[in-house]
Amino acid sequence: MITIDGSEGEGGGQVVRNACALSLVTGTAVRIFNVRGQRKRPGLMRQHVTAIEAACSIGGAECEGLAVGSSDVTFRPGTVMPGDYRFAVGTAGSTALVLQTVLMPLVLADRPSRLVLEGGTHNMLAPPFEFLARTFLPILNRMGPTVDARLLRHGFFPRGGGRIEVEITPAPLVPIECVERGALIERSACALFTGLPFDIADREIKVVRQSLGWSEREAYVRELPADLGPGNALLLEATFEHVTEVFSGFGQLGVTAERVARTTVGRMRGYLASGAFAGPYLADQLLLPFALAGGGRFTTVKPSQHSLTAADIIERFTGRRCGFASHAGGIHLMSMGSAEASA
Repeated sequence: MITIDGSEGEGGGQVVRNACALSLVTGTAVRIFNVRGQRKRPGLMRQHVTAIEAACSIGGAECEGLAVGSSDVTFRPGTVMPGDYRFAVGTAGSTALVLQTVLMPLVLADRPSRLVLEGGTHNMLAPPFEFLARTFLPILNRMGPTVDARLLRHGFFPRGGGRIEVEITPAPLVPIECVERGALIERSACALFTGLPFDIADREIKVVRQSLGWSEREAYVRELPADLGPGNALLLEATFEHVTEVFSGFGQLGVTAERVARTTVGRMRGYLASGAFAGPYLADQLLLPFALAGGGRFTTVKPSQHSLTAADIIERFTGRRCGFASHAGGIHLMSMGSAEASA
């Protein structure tokens, strides 16, 4: 059994998700104490409980300490069983983060699976659906499997109620090289809003146009049906020859539309200026499949604490080391070492 102090490194829910995923893939039990020890509200939240419940369902696993607020959990994996599953967070908790927990075990299973995930689709501190569909899954699909995600209903905080469907055709993961992103093909900005004044989304788009010099055709407002709200999300997208990056910001009480837009624009600017293949959020997501493929390389911006923590968890389960080498222009090259080389 592997024992992990959940307050170390990034100290959040990613430790739980990656540990459960790797436990199912490797068959190694894990105990996590001080769960989310660096958060204002430590312990498991509803979305983390749902993620672990999902891992238990697909993997015949048992989990001690599985309750909202729990700070000590022990996860014992069984055998992964592909099939049709439905998981509902019950709040606006992120569907993407639940998917993160079960995707790799099902990608490596022996039969296809279909998932229906209900909850939040556009959440703060979680990748929105567009990031999954346009940024992460296309890279994963280059590695062998076929994963297709469809957004059936948007879900914003605090109401939730979103729904996505995911079809998974498994295959062995093969190492790939993601070093160059290629030439820029197109760019766009979309301010989604529902149940809120049009002015909020319009002000966000005005900041994008003024700051990035994007045209009215490239930066626009989209109103969703009122029964989905209230909610607001700003999505900035840059499509290159070999990768599409999506950066997001979310409206919240007490934060002006201009501030939401400026923060999101800053993230996009940093990525565009770097020349790297993967932004910080894509880098986080790629580490696990690259480790399970047993190799591969990608370029990214300076690795985040999320990435460094994920790398540590990966090495503890697989023995494979995620190496980040600094290069000119703020680019870092991630190379996945073999278990033998890390030993």
